Amino acid sequence: MDKGPMGGVPPEYGRASGRRRWWRMALLAVVVAAALGGLFLWPERHRVALPPPAVAFPSSPSASPSKVLPYPYFPPGTCFDHQQLSTGITKPEQRPCAQPHDGEAIANVVLPEGLTDDLVIGRALRGLCQAPLTEWEREQGGGQFYGFPIGPYLKFYQQGFRDATCTMTVSDQQGGPKTTGHFRSQLPADG
Repeated sequence: MDKGPMGGVPPEYGRASGRRRWWRMALLAVVVAAALGGLFLWPERHRVALPPPAVAFPSSPSASPSKVLPYPYFPPGTCFDHQQLSTGITKPEQRPCAQPHDGEAIANVVLPEGLTDDLVIGRALRGLCQAPLTEWEREQGGGQFYGFPIGPYLKFYQQGFRDATCTMTVSDQQGGPKTTGHFRSQLPADG
């Protein structure tokens, strides 16, 4: 038996095997090209819309969101009243800091992806706001303060809204004490 160049395999088997390999590679290339072509040429109406990217805002008192949010959002340094702390209002409202008010916005945060319900969103907000609250409480030199984060409900979160406000108050119940003026902060203006 002629061993040929394939070391014990007749030459006709080597050529047939090489041709099959070549056809398999060609078929694989066609399948990959078709899949990629389908991906890029798929009609626009069938593409899934991705939520807008989360945008972090600077935490200076002059900051404001670059988009309109469907829920309350306050730049740091803004004084406010909240319906869970004040009677006679139905939504959080900005107030002059020189007049009695419930609290002050101390930082803005962006919620992470993947939160599944309002309870989980609330926990994430409290976690994100804990560090700014601790810093601001320390700057006050004593007293009782509360964190009161304001952010999106699940309905808005699912629409891609992630921006939220960390606040500090002197009460945690409706009709409790109010504050006047700004809280003291020796923190840098940028956060």
